[in-house]
This record gives sequence, C-alpha cells and structure tokens, in this order.
Amino acid sequence: MDIVIVGSGKVGFSLAEQLVKEEHNVTVVDNDEEALRRAGDQLDIMTVRGNGVSAAALREAVVDKADLLVAATNADEVNMVCCLTAKDLGAKYTIARIRNPEYTANLAELRRNLKIDMAINPENSTAVEISRLLRFPSAANIETFCRGKVELMGFRLQEGDFLIDSPLYALPAQVKKLSLLFCAVDRGGDVSIPNGSFVPKAGDKLYMVGRPDSLDQFFRQLGRYAPKVKQVFLIGGGKVSMYLASTLDRMGIRLKIIERSEERCRLISEQFPRVTVICGDGTDSELLESENLSASDAFVALTDRDEDNLIISLYAMQQGIKKVITKCNRQNYAGIVRSLGLDSVISPKFVTASNIVHVVRGLQNSQGSVMNSLHRIADGGAEAMEFTVGPATRYLGVPLKELKLRPGVLLAVIVRKNNIIIPEGSSFLQEGDRVIIIARGGGVLDLNDIYRSESITGGAGA
Repeated sequence: MDIVIVGSGKVGFSLAEQLVKEEHNVTVVDNDEEALRRAGDQLDIMTVRGNGVSAAALREAVVDKADLLVAATNADEVNMVCCLTAKDLGAKYTIARIRNPEYTANLAELRRNLKIDMAINPENSTAVEISRLLRFPSAANIETFCRGKVELMGFRLQEGDFLIDSPLYALPAQVKKLSLLFCAVDRGGDVSIPNGSFVPKAGDKLYMVGRPDSLDQFFRQLGRYAPKVKQVFLIGGGKVSMYLASTLDRMGIRLKIIERSEERCRLISEQFPRVTVICGDGTDSELLESENLSASDAFVALTDRDEDNLIISLYAMQQGIKKVITKCNRQNYAGIVRSLGLDSVISPKFVTASNIVHVVRGLQNSQGSVMNSLHRIADGGAEAMEFTVGPATRYLGVPLKELKLRPGVLLAVIVRKNNIIIPEGSSFLQEGDRVIIIARGGGVLDLNDIYRSESITGGAGA
C-alpha cells in the first residue's frame, strides 16, 4: 500500500518503521529537516519537507494516490486540517492523532466535518492498557479479545513455580482442566510457540490465552494471585495520567499523584477532587517515603523522561510494591529494564503504531476474513490476532488434525457463540466463529494465511 505519514516524531517514526517491515511504500512529511534525515537514513522511505496542511507539500508526497494518510504531528489542529486537505486531494483513508480531551468529546462531529476516517489517541490508549493491568496485577501483560470473553496474559516464571523443569504435557490435572492454552514463550529474546514437550525454565516469559476465570484460577494455583488494587501511587501529571485518573476514579481506586508543575497540580485537583495531588519531584526518594509509597498496592511511572520512569520504578520495586508499571518509549531501554525484573513496560508510540497497523491490514484485506483485533506480544516477536470466520475461509468443517498449519502459527482459541473452545484434533472451524491466532514473526493478513499451501494431510487442499 502507498502510505503518507505527516509528522516524524516518536509515533510517526515508530509507525513508519513498522510499515516498512510489512513492505508498504511509505512517505513521511515533516518541517524538521533533521527528523527527516534520520527517518530517511534509518528507513527505506521517501521524505518530503513541508507543512502537513500545505496542499503543495501533500501533492509532492503524491497523496492523491495514497491508500492511507496518517496525520501524527504534535498539534491536533494540524492533524485534523491535514486529513481534510488530504481527502480533498484524493487520499482514500485518513487517520488523525487527536489527543485533547475537549476534541474527543465531540469526535463524531469532527470526524464527519473534517473527513477523518479514524481518530487515535495515544494517551487514552495507554491509559486503557494500564487500567487493564491494574485490574489484574498478577499479569505482566494482558490483552482482551471477543469483547472480554477471552484474555491473553504474559507472566515471568520464577524459581519455585511448579511449571519449571517439567514438560507442558505433564501439567497437573487441575491445570489441564482449565480452559486455557500456553501459546508463546520468550526466552532471552528468542520467541517460540511451545508444544507439549516444551520444558519451561525460570526467567521464561510465558503467554497464556483462555477464559478470564480460568486464567484467574491458574494464578491462584501458581501462588501468584494478587488482591485487588485499592490504592495507586502515580508519578507524573500529563495527559496519560489525566485519562488514567478518570478511569481509576470510576473504578473506585484511590489515587495519589506527584507532579512538578503547580499548574498541572491545580488542573488535576479541580477535575478529580477525590485524587490526592502532591506538587513535588517524583524522583526524590525522601518525598516518596514521606508520602508512604510502600503502602500502595501499585506504582505507575508516567513522567516525560524514560530514564526517570525507569529509575523510580526500580526504586518502587525495591520498596516491595508488587505491581509496578513503567512508561518507556525507547525500545532499547525496555529490554534492559525487563532483565532487571520490570515486566509491565508500556510504550504509547508502540501501542498507537500497533493500532494503526491493525487498520492497515484490514484495508489490505477488505475482501477476506475480518481481523477484529491485533496485539503484538513478546516485545513484537509474535502477534495475537482475532479473526471472524467468513464464507471465503478454507477448510470449513475439516478437523484440525487433518490440516497443516504454517510453522510458527498456532490456532489458540475458537469462540462459537458463547462457547470458548481450546482446539483439539477433532475441532473444526465454521462460518461465524471468532478465532484467535498466534503467529511468530507476523505475515498473517487473512485467516487463510495460517495454512500451508498443501494443507490437507495426504493431499491437496479443498
């Protein structure tokens, strides 16, 4: 696909990087010559220097032939006008990054009037991810499918866990009866799809998918069940914190925020009277101690500096806080910190780029199986996708034991009406099913992509 990205900041660059990996033709438009040089040098893309709302700059980027335009500058107004201009010039589909809560309140009208096909809000999406982790603190990562009927969770194996040094086929009977499946493992950055003979080791990050109640029971059996979070300690009062405060307030969770800016403190206090707001430096350990940090159930670091977030998160972990969530946009930092024991690392630009890649794949595959959601897991080493089985899906009604799937692909869950099915050899697909696919290394755009070319055992495909 031909894709134009306006804005080469954190989100724009990360998105361009992912789209290039998926072999799309990408053009980046930006006023910043240095940002364009960096993008052009590191990625195989075209660059245009100019204002994203300028028709001349967009024409130079050949937006009239673009399948998609993504406006991802730091200014909401620029992004909205850019989409309007691009649509008038002939762009087929437009996405605008809109972050201001005042705009999101009237989003439907804005989208209609400014010809915006989709609006993305990185800060709100990040807050949603964090609130999900706070609802289930035992997991390092959690994704939802089929409107919450199925969840995927990642967790780090520790010394003493009963799974260690025993193959998965030898799991205790009380685990085998649960409606869940071990679907991926990250061992030192090497991501694989485990089979029954896989032997987990301490330090592995395992991913499970299944019924939420089964996952809950598994963590209880593992001895990792964490009580419900009642009090959260948060550093940083930016946009993500505001969205998160709104969510936690509705959930009845007590929240304490430390923020340097007096103006931001006043704003938060006015909007959220039940939130405790302290004006101060969140990296000051004496301040954290005086505010009784260790009494909190969870800690969230959301400052604008990755380095500060990582340092204070490690400090919070040393203070014995069981759930620590860290915002970090630099991928190289995230890997280092996970090796130190911080598993719940959130990247707003990564969350946003993944959401847009999901849309791109949907546009590519408008005639095939419907991709309902896409989540990258194991630091991007694997993908978890939800598809709806349509009439064009091959091998309907054929037992899975008679089919051959591509290497590195797992059909993890079938949702048939209200039934959650962990597939066995006799399981089959039928139209209307929703299925969750785990694929290592990507490359699955359509449900039919999971099959080998000669899929039926012993012969050609139907």
